[in-house]
Amino acid sequence: MLLESDWTALWITFRLAALTTVILMLIGIPLAWWLAFSASRAKVLVEAVVALPLVLPPTVLGFYLLVTLSPEGPVGSMVGALGGPTLVFSFTGLVVGSVIYSLPFAVQPLQNAFAAMGRVPLEAAATLRAGWWDRLFTVALPLCRRGVLTAITLSFAHTVGEFGVVLMIGGNIPGQTQVVSIAIYEHVESLQYTQAHILSAGLLIFSFLLMLAIYGLNRRFTVKPA
Repeated sequence: MLLESDWTALWITFRLAALTTVILMLIGIPLAWWLAFSASRAKVLVEAVVALPLVLPPTVLGFYLLVTLSPEGPVGSMVGALGGPTLVFSFTGLVVGSVIYSLPFAVQPLQNAFAAMGRVPLEAAATLRAGWWDRLFTVALPLCRRGVLTAITLSFAHTVGEFGVVLMIGGNIPGQTQVVSIAIYEHVESLQYTQAHILSAGLLIFSFLLMLAIYGLNRRFTVKPA
């Protein structure tokens, strides 16, 4: 049976993943749009920065986020001077870190979908005097719904399963920053394998269902040749 602290860790994990996914969509859609259609020389640099969490060890990324977000760090001190909350070892810090390390999982599927759509549907809508927001919500997003759904699913799943970055930024404070991946690690350390099995099996089934949903949606929205 799961302990009360395990249920709390599950609630924190899914609340963190849901909030992170919403923020990533708000940031990722305009950023992916710009990356898909911009001819700026800075595009390569921005693409490299966005993709960096894919290749950087989570502990390295977590360490530099810890230094940057701490009360003595450049971002943490600025937020503190403005009267904001302490970022490290808090749920707010977990959200900031999660948005950064899950950014490529939101931006890259959206960028690929916008690039595959091309400019023709947008230019056709523009000739009908559709504004930018109309082109985005009534043309681009419906045509790119496969990429949007993939970005949402991957962002949520990756945030749920992250360990290294959240441990570095949030620590392991039960009821505040202890997410389910850290709870599993703690159970193993305490030789409580039954609780570790239950939580791990739950995440395994959850991840499998998410991947099943992605492949099912991709199959459903694949454009078949006439």
